[in-house]
Amino acid sequence: MVASNTQEKIENLAGLYRDELTNAILPFWLQHSPDRAHGGYYTCLGRDGKVFDTDKFIWLQGREVWCFSYMYAQVEPRPEWKEMALLGADFLEKYGRDADGNWYFSLTEDGRPLVQPYNIFSDCFACMAFAALYRIVPEDRYRQIALDTFENILARQSNWKGTYNKAYPGTRPLRNFSLPMILCNLALEMEGILGKDRVDAMIPGVIHEVMDIFLQPDSGLVLENVAPDGSFVDSFEGRLLNPGHTLEAMWFIMDLAKRIGDDGLIDRARDVMLRTLEKGWDPEYGGILYFLDIKGHPPQQLEWDQKLWWVHVEALVAMAKAWKYTGDERCAEWFRILHDYSWKHFRDPEHPEWFGYLNRRGEVLLPLKGGKWKGCFHVPRSLYQIWKTLES
Repeated sequence: MVASNTQEKIENLAGLYRDELTNAILPFWLQHSPDRAHGGYYTCLGRDGKVFDTDKFIWLQGREVWCFSYMYAQVEPRPEWKEMALLGADFLEKYGRDADGNWYFSLTEDGRPLVQPYNIFSDCFACMAFAALYRIVPEDRYRQIALDTFENILARQSNWKGTYNKAYPGTRPLRNFSLPMILCNLALEMEGILGKDRVDAMIPGVIHEVMDIFLQPDSGLVLENVAPDGSFVDSFEGRLLNPGHTLEAMWFIMDLAKRIGDDGLIDRARDVMLRTLEKGWDPEYGGILYFLDIKGHPPQQLEWDQKLWWVHVEALVAMAKAWKYTGDERCAEWFRILHDYSWKHFRDPEHPEWFGYLNRRGEVLLPLKGGKWKGCFHVPRSLYQIWKTLES
């Protein structure tokens, strides 16, 4: 078990994470993100919150609706949080989908489509958004949007890019880890709409997909892409490791394991987390590397050695939960290491919200607080999860 003084030091951090969430992060987005003229949110925000681009990305619109809906339900029913959630939801409802119900990737400021619905994660985050909104504003149209989108995700999951898939069919078929990972969490987000029985029936399948298909038995690491039968494919894509994805997925798996009472699965997930951190931690400069090649070859991603915000905050959640569920001292030590690195390098001491992109040395690479990929999601969700995990 964790030594008592270490345990007390970590538990005492709960208030720090709560205060950062409620007094810095959420107020930043509430002040700078809403587009009162057109609806929805601006997410391309500079260091001080000033808008530098007005395009609207469906991933980030949906995530922000989810965030303010979730915080309204779980933290405090503040009217301004509900109003913020509705601002984004109304914009999405009006402009976000094509005639077949697929969610676009991006829109102009006033809601005209910019990029086709090639990416199913737009659908995933829209689904999360309306499911969370339905919990605080139980209007049937929000429930129906979430349900229709969820069924569409399941219908498309075997070929989710459809006509936008660039891969030539049949030569090197690959299964990608991202969608199974998200479904681990999305199923729980949808429970209020799908019902407990249907969610319970889905859980074994999503656990199997992650822990038996993508988790490689020889290395104990999760690959981003595998052959249809789960076997290794010796190519750029097949050798790819994404430590952040694995760590995020493992805390989803831990929550599912806790739900079904499977302590063995919790231990397996913890072991995957620890191996992933040992593999992904940069021994020279600290922090978690963005991409790795499982054989040690040069990755094709030129940004492989960057340090990204979401990777580190999701790792903090993973270690907090692993420590809570298992009492493993290694998890407490990793939490301390990750906490010290993240608060030193990602948190901006002069303006609210955290930086997103560091170079390998841990220096700020881009001073933005939001952009095409970074929005109101990973930082607030993680701060909430860590706060509640440590508090309990």
